[in-house]
Amino acid sequence: MPTLGLIHNSPMLAPVFNEIAARIMPDVRILHFVDESTIKNTIAAGWLEKATMRQVIRLVGSTFDAGCDVALVTCSSIGPAVDMAAELYEQPVLRVDRAMVEKAVATGRRIGVVATLATTLRPTADLVRRVAAEQGKHVEIIELVCPGAFDAVMAGDGATHDRIVGEGLTEGMKGVDVILLAQASMARVVASLEGAVPAPVFSSPELGMVRAAEVLRGLAR
Repeated sequence: MPTLGLIHNSPMLAPVFNEIAARIMPDVRILHFVDESTIKNTIAAGWLEKATMRQVIRLVGSTFDAGCDVALVTCSSIGPAVDMAAELYEQPVLRVDRAMVEKAVATGRRIGVVATLATTLRPTADLVRRVAAEQGKHVEIIELVCPGAFDAVMAGDGATHDRIVGEGLTEGMKGVDVILLAQASMARVVASLEGAVPAPVFSSPELGMVRAAEVLRGLAR
């Protein structure tokens, strides 16, 4: 049976990805690998440290040692370390946000990137620039961090998180062609806004898992 290894920085993400997997890849075995240090140390430092990069690379290796055919890292903040891991292993190593960014660059020129953490916003915006360069397209990136939203959700105040993110999406993204959510946890807010968001919104979990399913099918051929 084909096996996908999912590397998370929070145990709360496992059910989200299990639900997607059940819909789009029911014939794939899913193994979850969780290490909260990768995001907590990155937030504390304010950037992605070399020690965290090495830890991400070790985690990717652990998925392959456990029998996984493909590794998918579900955190955008550690994206540069995922790119390094992809160079070091023979098996496919995927960033959860790559497919989302490719779709956004193909969709419009003014791309909004919304996050609740600067440490997540930067890698996502950098990936937009890189994909645009690869595709020979000129894009304008409008970056928005929703202040206070991350602290609220970490304190268990989901309502305040959703209100702050909702205001950012409806007020801060006017005039863009497409909006990217740098964090998967923000997707539920879009669903609650019922058409008030001024542009199409792309979130990484669904598109990232579709990409992983495509890669797994390619390996099986």
